[in-house]
Amino acid sequence: MQSNTYDLSCAAIHDLSGFGKCSLTVALPVLSACGVETSALPTAVLSTHTGGFVNFTYRDLTADVLPMARHWQSFGAQFGAVYSGFLGSEEQIGMVEEILQMFRTPRTLVLVDPVMGDGGKLYQTYTPAMADGMGRLCRRADVVAPNMTEACHILGLPYDPGPYTEGFLLQVLQGLCDLGPRMAVLTGACLREGELGAACYDAQTGEMRLSVREQIPGFFHGTGDLFASTLLGGLLNGMALEDACDTAVEFTHRTIVTTAEKRVDSRFGPMFEGHLGWLSGVMEKARSILLQSAEK
Repeated sequence: MQSNTYDLSCAAIHDLSGFGKCSLTVALPVLSACGVETSALPTAVLSTHTGGFVNFTYRDLTADVLPMARHWQSFGAQFGAVYSGFLGSEEQIGMVEEILQMFRTPRTLVLVDPVMGDGGKLYQTYTPAMADGMGRLCRRADVVAPNMTEACHILGLPYDPGPYTEGFLLQVLQGLCDLGPRMAVLTGACLREGELGAACYDAQTGEMRLSVREQIPGFFHGTGDLFASTLLGGLLNGMALEDACDTAVEFTHRTIVTTAEKRVDSRFGPMFEGHLGWLSGVMEKARSILLQSAEK
């Protein structure tokens, strides 16, 4: 088990999409199910997410990000984790760095999910300068959790849709950790057709672990946020990196199976609500193990 323990509290810096579950509308309930008290700092407000919808509204909240964070700082807010995801402008990258200076302590876990694109392409709202700036922000993280599109862009590698060799996955994960993070998790990892999951790497141990499940045909919006939020919840509850990664893969897979069975339009987001009880039970067990270990 991982020896690090963290306060079960988090500042989540993400966008808020009103329809189509992703970002904050995924992170808040998932982290709550993990027992993590979460404060939301929205970077933008959209009528829907940008994947597959047209004519969506987009309100950039760059002018509000630092005033909100400074207000939190003024009354002594503290967090066990700072978790950044979708950012609404290039300027916000520097703002997140400033927020880290406000709230980071030796006991704070910083997870950066560099939400930029998928399928080899950047999202509609992302400029090349914004995407390049994400590499700088990743250097400040303890944990980074990109998909293959994002990892290849950050590292300057050509995008490969997979399947991959273990050597290539290790190369990408080590490259991410060479930027500065101690831990890297790569979603969309697989060694053969028909499976999909995530690979994780701890630079301190030099070990890579791969966790995969049967691939469900289709594209499911919001599952990256689902995965990263569960990963963070597991780490905050004292799980080792490989256990937190496997839990996130399992929770995401269960959700995808349900979504594929019950929903025609996957743009509406992952149907995770029915699996929150399972997730809560897993996290309660992790906390119990951590407490028993501390008492010895």
